Amino acid sequence: MNTASISIGRSQAIPKLRWLRIVPPILITCIISYMDRVNIAFAMPGGMDKELGITASMAGLAGGIFFIGYLFLQVPGGKLAVNGNGKKFIGWSLLAWAVISALTGLITNQYQLLFLRFALGVSEGGMLPVVLTMISNWFPDKERGRANAIVIMFVPIAGILTAPLSGWVITTWDWRMLFLVEGGLSLLVMVLWYFTISNRPQEAKWISQAEKYYLIKTLHDEQLLIKGKTVRNASLRRVLGDKIMWQLILVNFFYQTGIYGYTLWLPTILKGLTNGNMEQVGWLAILPYVGAIFGMLIISTLSDRTGKRKIFVSLPLACFALCMALSVLLKEHIWWSYAALVGCGVFIQAAAGVFWTIPPKLFNAEVAGGARGVINALGNLGGFCGPYMVGVLISLFSKDVGVYSLAVSLAIASVLALMLPNKCDQNAGSAS
Repeated sequence: MNTASISIGRSQAIPKLRWLRIVPPILITCIISYMDRVNIAFAMPGGMDKELGITASMAGLAGGIFFIGYLFLQVPGGKLAVNGNGKKFIGWSLLAWAVISALTGLITNQYQLLFLRFALGVSEGGMLPVVLTMISNWFPDKERGRANAIVIMFVPIAGILTAPLSGWVITTWDWRMLFLVEGGLSLLVMVLWYFTISNRPQEAKWISQAEKYYLIKTLHDEQLLIKGKTVRNASLRRVLGDKIMWQLILVNFFYQTGIYGYTLWLPTILKGLTNGNMEQVGWLAILPYVGAIFGMLIISTLSDRTGKRKIFVSLPLACFALCMALSVLLKEHIWWSYAALVGCGVFIQAAAGVFWTIPPKLFNAEVAGGARGVINALGNLGGFCGPYMVGVLISLFSKDVGVYSLAVSLAIASVLALMLPNKCDQNAGSAS
């Protein structure tokens, strides 16, 4: 007990085993969830569309319907994690992902696909609120930003892993095996999750007394500070009655439209551009996600150093839109067009980290918590609209028109971000 107290006085002496025992399993779980979410993007041009008679509009609907299901468990999942059941929730979720993925590999018609994609969305809906809550149970405020940033890296990392794996599996076997393999990966991660994760320090047997004492005391003091400020949850009516709130929702909606429209159609676009097989497409799809890691790090660093938020949301969105349009304009020059698609990757997630620093600057603590949930939930409907819109436009017009529509969506998001209030760029100390 005394040694723990002495350790508290010297932050350097505090053990940091939690960084190895908590962050990697959460990151791996998020990667698996994203792989399950986007594997359909490779399955479609890999033979699923021909075998099941899926049109471009139906492919877009199958890609997007995930996000309708995704809405259902966001709030309940977060509440379960707060009450200490996050480990169990994610464990059952991983089992559900494994079963749904395996069943997708056995489907015989497009309506079964729609049902399973919707079910996958429901089963993944609570994942992000749960893991972010678990991070807050293990990392004090001064460490939480880094922990969250590492976890949010799951998007580009999953893209880097999914692309070559999917291309290789489809080329070696077929699209059905892709879903069976990734279902098996979910089961393996479920075992990892069970043996490594604890909901909070009080439950962990592997943690030292010094680290446990430090975490319990520091997190407890933070909660007392929050209670001292009498923070309350805002009502849904109050949150939705704010004009700036709707502006943020629309920025996120048009942004997510571009992100998931690009993500779920990228393999199809690459296959049409290069006429390569799926293994070649898989390798070509890696580079945009490598670029995404650099884009996230560079833009967030510049934003933090300058204190500017609006411009570092608007600028990456505008660059994303420009690269999207250039990928079509330069399609006669394959490698220039591919370079533009890589540019899309650089900017795909670059605005995201900066965007989520804005709600606490625009709303007081009483409203900000509810605001983030509403912005995320309604904004993610863009994940339905993007893939579906592209699919419909491809059916009615051409692939080029579908890609241009994503560029327009991102341009709208860029303009809306630039029109946000100047308070977005104020320092925390000067914000009222």
